Amino acid sequence: MREETPFRRFARDFAASRLALLGLFVVAAIALLALTAQWITPQNPYDLAQLDIMDGRLPPGAVSDTGMKFWLGTDDQGRDMLSGIIYGLRISLAVGVGSALAAGIVGSALGLIAAYAGGRAETAIMRLVDLQLSFPAILVALMILAFLGKGIGNVMLALIIVEWARYARTARAAALVERRREYVEAAECLALPRWRVVFLHILPNCMPPLIVIGTIQIARAITLEATLSFLGLGVPITEPSLGLLIANGYQYMLSGKYWISFYPGIALLVTIMAINLVGDQLRDVLNPRLQT
Repeated sequence: MREETPFRRFARDFAASRLALLGLFVVAAIALLALTAQWITPQNPYDLAQLDIMDGRLPPGAVSDTGMKFWLGTDDQGRDMLSGIIYGLRISLAVGVGSALAAGIVGSALGLIAAYAGGRAETAIMRLVDLQLSFPAILVALMILAFLGKGIGNVMLALIIVEWARYARTARAAALVERRREYVEAAECLALPRWRVVFLHILPNCMPPLIVIGTIQIARAITLEATLSFLGLGVPITEPSLGLLIANGYQYMLSGKYWISFYPGIALLVTIMAINLVGDQLRDVLNPRLQT
């Protein structure tokens, strides 16, 4: 009988949850839609030449004078809601994945250095982590963007600043356990460079919890970006994300034009739920002690 490989074991354990498989399928479908937005959408919502103010606030299923059908209606600028949602998914995913990845690199590196170096370096890094986590993330992000201004790059920078500390704390906790392992002592006895011991020996064994927290942080970053855009401090209005699309229709909710905010809100809810389902199952598979 052939021995089961770690990858096969991981795939089998992950597939044990139908909800996780559903979440993975939804995430893959959303990512595919975002990547192919410019080819599959009937309209480019960022091209002002394709927008007509006379098509503003049309209900779902309406047809414009040019014969174009708006399956999910239009917003106040005449933007096709279906096209806007798909393009908005691309921005939300790019900001969420990019900021979570960058914050993970910075936070994990600092956490590993704190665990391995110890002493004053560890004290300084962990006090900075405690200071960062003592403030609400949305408040810190609002202050940063109030100073830097709108823009996708500024939003990503603000999210990196407010999210790196979670990775640092997780990486330090995992590295402290690995620091006492025999393979680390053997590497030190061989007089290997410290950077090699930390990043080539300790880091690979700390990856499971970092992968789990990274998945959850992607959903958290998408939520924070949507909140910042809803408050008017996120992405510019010419390149709306899901949060900005929701904000555009908020003032029309009481007048019965629900679709402007409702459909982007559903897209945001489904995206976050799907990512969280995948993250929860990864947590259970990579750390069986947390299984419920």
